[in-house]
Amino acid sequence: MQRKFDKDWDLTIGPDTVRLFIEKAKAISAAVNEDYDGGQDHEVEFDGDTLDNHRHDGLAEEEAENLTEEELRELIDDLNVDEAAELVALMWVGRGDYEAAEWAEAVAAARERGNRRTSKYLLGMPMLGDWLEEGLEAIGA
Repeated sequence: MQRKFDKDWDLTIGPDTVRLFIEKAKAISAAVNEDYDGGQDHEVEFDGDTLDNHRHDGLAEEEAENLTEEELRELIDDLNVDEAAELVALMWVGRGDYEAAEWAEAVAAARERGNRRTSKYLLGMPMLGDWLEEGLEAIGA
């Protein structure tokens, strides 16, 4: 557990914006985890009557999940270079790669990696919402 660092942070990205990202990332993670059943394949059995009357809502559910991910991807892609670097740095602090006291170093490292693929990088992390939340807490935002 990281200790909270007592400092007023001058963030380019607003903490409320990060909280929105956290909410969307957790929704995406929850949707993935709901469908996961210990890594086993899901089997569907149909009897003769069910096959004729079957109505599948799975596409609507899948589309809703993809909309949340697509919305988050677009929000991240719309960030400017400084905001994207701070978002990545918050995730790194929350994940434990950097301490809150190393905030400037984390932001500089994130800025060096660029933001062309920031959304792909961040959305590939299953615990993104948790790590962003821990990062905000660590810096006291």
